[in-house]
Amino acid sequence: MLATLSSPSRQRHSMEKAAMTTVYITHIRLSGGTGHEHITHVKWLNKATYKTGISTTEEMVEWINKKNVDNVAKVTDGKNTAIVGVVDKPYPHLRTYADRKWTNNLLSLPRC
Repeated sequence: MLATLSSPSRQRHSMEKAAMTTVYITHIRLSGGTGHEHITHVKWLNKATYKTGISTTEEMVEWINKKNVDNVAKVTDGKNTAIVGVVDKPYPHLRTYADRKWTNNLLSLPRC
């Protein structure tokens, strides 16, 4: 059974600034190819709470894009860190962004 990525329950006034939630993507699952658009699932770790889970790409895209909440996904090799962003075309999928350009850090991760 796959766990879904969800931010902790937070009751907030609509004008209140949300606390930042950061997760680190540690593994990926591919289907039908080897490119970013073929990532179907990601395994993640919230280092602040030690919570882990596996989410579909669609769930992670929705979590990153959530309005009025500062959700951030990252990838690290222990020395360098890259932000995970959403590329909208040809359809929403995940890709890392570092040094002002799209990078391939997600594809370097172990498979789950």
